[in-house]
Amino acid sequence: MGNSLSCCLSPNASPKLGRRRGSAEPDCESEVYKAAAGNAVAVAPAAATVEPAELDFAGGEGHHLQHISDREMPEDLALEPNPSDHPRPSTVFRSKSQTEVREKRTSSPLNHVSPGQLTKKYNSCSTIFLDDSIVSQPNLRTTIKRMTLAIYYHIKNRAADRSLDIFDERLHPLTREKIPEEYFEHDPEHEFIYRFVRTLFSAALLTAECAVVTLVYLERLLTYAEIDMCPTNWKRIVLGAILLASKLWDDQAVWDVDYCQILEDVTVEDMNEMERHCLELLHFNINVPFSVYAKYYFDLRSLADDNNLNVLFTPLSEERAQNLKAISRLCDDEYKDVCRAAMRRSFSADHFIGIRRSNAILS
Repeated sequence: MGNSLSCCLSPNASPKLGRRRGSAEPDCESEVYKAAAGNAVAVAPAAATVEPAELDFAGGEGHHLQHISDREMPEDLALEPNPSDHPRPSTVFRSKSQTEVREKRTSSPLNHVSPGQLTKKYNSCSTIFLDDSIVSQPNLRTTIKRMTLAIYYHIKNRAADRSLDIFDERLHPLTREKIPEEYFEHDPEHEFIYRFVRTLFSAALLTAECAVVTLVYLERLLTYAEIDMCPTNWKRIVLGAILLASKLWDDQAVWDVDYCQILEDVTVEDMNEMERHCLELLHFNINVPFSVYAKYYFDLRSLADDNNLNVLFTPLSEERAQNLKAISRLCDDEYKDVCRAAMRRSFSADHFIGIRRSNAILS
């Protein structure tokens, strides 16, 4: 991920952006550019001498390496389940938004019914209303709208202004233009956050699933590092989470140098340093179980419903039903292909180990 020996110092763009970028590239870059501008060592005791007879390497067990997902979490993080690691606890953004939602319902004169629910379409025996977003293939625009709304509540209802220098935009600006100090004294509006994130996703050709994983990493980073999102750091925290999520989710990930082409005033060294800090703060825990992904997806839908975000619901027609069936079949086939590839890799590894052991016995 972003090491200097792989992609970050490459003079060329990644295969993904290099394959699809055309004449519209300068517009994307300029839009992002404007959006960024607007807003003492302890010595261990010597080990006792071990006789050769005491060592047991039977079956290769002496060389077993623990998988990263099986390791123990730090004591301060293992006291209670983390919402970004386990499917049961409620997401942090959902908890932060509930106070305002309750206030809106209390102030509503129609028996705690929000105005949006009065015009909301409900399913009946003869008609089913659906949007174009499903858990395995969310709609890009609506997912980014919901994800940025979650970020908005993180900033607005933060407990303090805890931060780290690596995320401080005053120390590591995203633009060379001088930003007035008043900019960092006011919380950004939801629409401003949406424009910043949407432009990044559009220029980097990222998917809607990547937006959900970005939010998982963002909340995991805030919890592990014990920091808050505030006007001085939210852009760089979001950028770091997007950087990691795109490399985890996309097989042809956007390289660090590509983000430097999108954000013209950001250097590769700065991107590498921020990515390295994010990984260290996450304790290199970048695993996202599907149960956690699904929880964040449905909590984002609930968040949008609570805040009356405009989502187009249309009746389920025969054509749309066929399309949904085709999408479901496609996702099922892709899942089977992934399983087959994993089985082939496992068989190849076991076969290779068996050959090595046989050669060792014969020799």
